[in-house]
Amino acid sequence: MKCRFSSLVPIALALVGAPLAAQESENITAKAENDHPAAAEGPPGDIGSGGAPSQRPGGSSVLSGDWLAIGGGFVFAANYSGSDEYRVLAVPVVAANFKGIGIRPRAAGLSINLLEGMRGDVTFSAGPIFRFRGDRTGNFKDEAVEAAGKLDTALELGLQTGVSFNRVFTRFDRVSVGLDVQFDVAGAHGGKIIDPGVSYSTALNRGTVLALSIGAQYVDDDFAEYYYSVTPEQSAASGLPEFDADSGWHKAGATLAMGFDLSGDFRDGGVIMGGALGYRRMLGDAADTPFTSLRGDANQFTAIFGVAYVF
Repeated sequence: MKCRFSSLVPIALALVGAPLAAQESENITAKAENDHPAAAEGPPGDIGSGGAPSQRPGGSSVLSGDWLAIGGGFVFAANYSGSDEYRVLAVPVVAANFKGIGIRPRAAGLSINLLEGMRGDVTFSAGPIFRFRGDRTGNFKDEAVEAAGKLDTALELGLQTGVSFNRVFTRFDRVSVGLDVQFDVAGAHGGKIIDPGVSYSTALNRGTVLALSIGAQYVDDDFAEYYYSVTPEQSAASGLPEFDADSGWHKAGATLAMGFDLSGDFRDGGVIMGGALGYRRMLGDAADTPFTSLRGDANQFTAIFGVAYVF
């Protein structure tokens, strides 16, 4: 799995834990079947438990070919980037593999990996991504922030690319390094976001996967000015001091995610559950802006829980 600042979270957003579980199991099982036929029954006995449940005819995994995961979840996150007020959002969960193409959820968006069918000790990912960004577009909980004015929703399109090193410490783990580049095409902030990250994921047993991702985001002047500057007009309306934000690293953090199969074996499909906890620290002008330093908090926390059915 390629790291996502929102995996993150995962995942996130970032980002729901349930598709993470399906993705990890699919790759682990397929690698075991292709490269170690004797290991096709799953992780060895010291990390697995009991006999494998029935799968497709012939013993193949539901996740070794085309599959679809559909479900839903909840995200606990800040009201906007830099806010000290939090809200709970209901989100859909959709993930799939189809003919060697992987579709994965993102924070308010999706990513497509055109190289999902690759196998081996080193694999690559590349494809389009998109997300909606709704910071300070409504549901204000702070009077000063609301007085500064409502922002437009951004639609960010771009590309993701990455490399994964499989079976680094065990037969069932992976280290991934990735980079996203996205541009607003809806005329909101009109800027660019660069999102590098690294992740480590592993199977603890046939029905449990764990992933840790670390990442940061760099934004250009257009993005920073739109979300973090306080113009004279905004200052007069809200009472916040004027502030001129510039490009730079605007946040960094980590996410820990886990996925579980209720039957104890991802290979038979069915109901899977996932969760993630994340921490982000606002940086540079994103931390210094009055929206964060006076009316919010540079420390940002997220929690995610999702349930999906895989078939």
